[in-house]
Amino acid sequence: MTPQDNILCSKNVFVTGATGGLGRALAIEYAKKECNLFLTGRCSSELSELKKEIGDFIDKEIDIQCRACDLRDESALYSLIKIAKDTFGHIDILINCAGTFSVKSIEDTTIEQYKECINLNLTVPFVLIKEFSKEMVFNKWGQIINIASSSAYGAAPNTSIYCASKHGLLGLSRSLYKELNPYNVRVICVSPGSIKTSMGREVEKLGQDFDTFIEPTEVAKYVVYNSSFNGNMISEEIRLNRMFIQ
Repeated sequence: MTPQDNILCSKNVFVTGATGGLGRALAIEYAKKECNLFLTGRCSSELSELKKEIGDFIDKEIDIQCRACDLRDESALYSLIKIAKDTFGHIDILINCAGTFSVKSIEDTTIEQYKECINLNLTVPFVLIKEFSKEMVFNKWGQIINIASSSAYGAAPNTSIYCASKHGLLGLSRSLYKELNPYNVRVICVSPGSIKTSMGREVEKLGQDFDTFIEPTEVAKYVVYNSSFNGNMISEEIRLNRMFIQ
């Protein structure tokens, strides 16, 4: 089967961090493939604007659900999962895109900041995978796409907790790839270099040139294209680097 067959049509896609630069681009690209969308972010007004934007240019009948949620709140997270399951019955494609990034020395990093970063970047994806993969395994079809970072493979000064969380997400992805593969559930870890988003502005503090960063639409199109294959081929890990690193 080729990507042109559009195996994604009518699939239910759950996207965290949907109002961020990359999350927004992913939501738009999956909408173009006629997927139903469950979008979550922290700002309800930004989610509403995104829903309207998608509805304005998509002429197909797709279901777009938006729920504002602070994923760091455990009870709110489990409530969100229940709403998504009650709404769509099951999630076919889970995209863990929400994340936090800070530039601080180990000396200036507090335990609270460490816990918050690990929680949002690693624990939340674990919980969502644990809950949504149950139906994927039962249905013998599913995709789990974890958005990591080039920091999952490398490191930079003053980014210790971020790098730790993304190394952890890569390790989680590698293990679950082998665990869920027999059930036709694909686990793919996508690790882009710096992207032109608000989070990317924080990366500038490391002395990097924002103009050399990757466009979020480029990453989103690449992810969706990869997501469109349903045969015997799979990209377990995808690294997307910048052409020019300064």
